[in-house]
Amino acid sequence: MARKQQDNPQLDMTPMIDVVFELIIFFVVTIKSEDLFSRLNANRPAPFTGNPTEADNTSVTIAIGRGRDANGAIVYNGREIKRKELDANLHEVSRTSKKTPIIIRAATDSPHKALVDVLDICYRNELFSVSIFTM
Repeated sequence: MARKQQDNPQLDMTPMIDVVFELIIFFVVTIKSEDLFSRLNANRPAPFTGNPTEADNTSVTIAIGRGRDANGAIVYNGREIKRKELDANLHEVSRTSKKTPIIIRAATDSPHKALVDVLDICYRNELFSVSIFTM
């Protein structure tokens, strides 16, 4: 005898939905979220207690502005320079003292790429006493 074909075969979706929810709960519970902010070395430097003119001579000021291109302009101690020059200058600073405070002044309309580039250069030269301000 041949089986009679049903006109509207229906699937029971309840077990499939249960399995999907169990998988979602499993992945949510077992996922290890990585806190990106805990890896950033953004500790504030201790306040300077010496002579203010002495602080100006030992710190390095880097200003980040809009610039002519999309990468932004970097001004090192009052002079606009390229990223390779900044890397060379900060390498010389790090050879003198790794604890030299670096003050980064970023304009509110400056591109983020310029700030990230400067922070990368500071990190590459092992200069970790970095302060960031907006103008």
